[in-house]
Amino acid sequence: MQIKFINRQTGETQIETPPGEGFLKMLYNNPFGKLALLPLVKRKFLSEWYGRKMDKPSSVSKIQKFVDDLNIDINEAEKKVNDFTSFNDFFYRKLKPEARPINEGFVSPGDGKLLAFENVADVHNFFIKGRKFTLEEFLANKELAQTYKNASLLILRLAPNDYHRYHFPYQGTPSEMVKIKGDYLSVSPYALAGNFTKVFCENKREYCILETNDKGNIILAPVGATMVGSIIETYTANQPLNKGDEMGYFAFGGSTIVVLIDKDKIKIDEDILNNTKNRIETFVKMGEKIGN
Repeated sequence: MQIKFINRQTGETQIETPPGEGFLKMLYNNPFGKLALLPLVKRKFLSEWYGRKMDKPSSVSKIQKFVDDLNIDINEAEKKVNDFTSFNDFFYRKLKPEARPINEGFVSPGDGKLLAFENVADVHNFFIKGRKFTLEEFLANKELAQTYKNASLLILRLAPNDYHRYHFPYQGTPSEMVKIKGDYLSVSPYALAGNFTKVFCENKREYCILETNDKGNIILAPVGATMVGSIIETYTANQPLNKGDEMGYFAFGGSTIVVLIDKDKIKIDEDILNNTKNRIETFVKMGEKIGN
C-alpha cells in the first residue's frame, strides 16, 4: 500500500513515507500486531507517558534529526531550533504570520492531507471495510447527528512533520468544546484502510460548533491518535473571532480534524472533491482556500 497525495501547489502526485511505517504496517496489517500489540498501543497510558517524555528538557536532542529526516522548513517557525525548551515545544511550534497567509473564502483549518465528501454517506463508499460510519456514533449525539445528516464532511489528516496548530476556517462565534473519551488508535492510512469507523468513533475526540452569519453552523472536531499526549484548546468560547484565529494544538503524534459544513452554504473546491473521488488526498496548508 503506497500513500499517495496531490501536492496542490505543484499539481504533482507524491508518495508519503510516514515515520514508523514498518511498525504501523505490522500493527494494522499483520495478525500478530493486531492481536498482541494493538491493544497496548491504543491505551491512554502509553500516549500520555510518551507525551510526558516529549515534555522533558532532554528531549530537545531529538529535534534536529526530526527536522532533517522529515525536511521540515524550520525557517517558518517563530523560534530557532536551539530556542525550543522540549521536543513538544518544537512539535506544536508557532509559525511566523507570513508563513500562512489567510485566503479569501472558506479555508483549511490546518496543514495536512485532505479528503472531502459532498455527502456524509459517501464516506462509507470510500472506506468500505468495517462497520458503517454514522454521525450519531462519531458525535455521540443523536439530535446533532440528525441536523447534519446531509452535511458535507472534510477529513484533514496531520502527519508528524506537519504544523500542529489548527485554526478557525471562517469568522464566527464558537461554542464550548464537547469532549468525548476514547482510545488512541493511529490515524495513518494503514489504520483507516482497515476500519475507518473504528478509528474515528472509538478515538478520543472533541468538537465545537462555529456559528457564522452567512455559512451556517460549522462543526470542528479534533481527533486524537496514538502518541498524541493531548489536545489543547486555545480559543475563548462564545466570543466572536476572525477567520484564521487559533483554535488549539496537538502534542506529539499524528492527528486529524473533522469538519462538517452545510453543503448548501459552502461549496468545496472541485479539485479536492475530484481527488477524493479518485481515492487520493490533497495536501493543503492552513489558511489556504478550500471552498466558497
